[in-house]
Amino acid sequence: MVRWEPGTRERLQAAALELFAERGFEETTAADIAAAVGLSERTFFRHFADKREVLFDGQSRLVDAFLAGLADAPDGTPALDLVAAALRSGADFFPDDRRAWARLRRTVIAQNPALLERERHKMAELAGTLRAALLARGVPEPGATLAAEAGSTVFGVAFGQWIQEDEHRSLAEIESTVLDELRSLSSASQRATT
Repeated sequence: MVRWEPGTRERLQAAALELFAERGFEETTAADIAAAVGLSERTFFRHFADKREVLFDGQSRLVDAFLAGLADAPDGTPALDLVAAALRSGADFFPDDRRAWARLRRTVIAQNPALLERERHKMAELAGTLRAALLARGVPEPGATLAAEAGSTVFGVAFGQWIQEDEHRSLAEIESTVLDELRSLSSASQRATT
């Protein structure tokens, strides 16, 4: 019988990602993942509801990080600055040592339409949660929705850049650049209409 070892969840995640990349997501079973780290399939299911959850584990912690940044911003902070605070806090969830894992995860997800749909759903949930938090902070509609959707988009664009092979900037740096680009588009649009 295999004895409990610390880091079981992380070992299962690492093995799963490696197997998904080698064999494909559909071709890899929960039993394969468990066996790769010397555990039983039953142990796998103690940690994850199914093999998809290996790739999407941590969503609630990421959302909590975004919300913490938003909550820490001073009262009266404009909506887009609240989103910037949420983005900075969320970036802490992705230290540079997670970049290779995130890159491989993105490759696995991109090869499976059902996983891509799950990823889109995850981003929509993030935007919805940000919207609710902005409304609770007194940001009126449609500003709350626009700011939340913009924040989700900035995160997605920045994350895509962060996992590029030749990228070395932190996620927070990239998010700041992408958000500045969004602001400049809005400013340019205002100048063009006046």
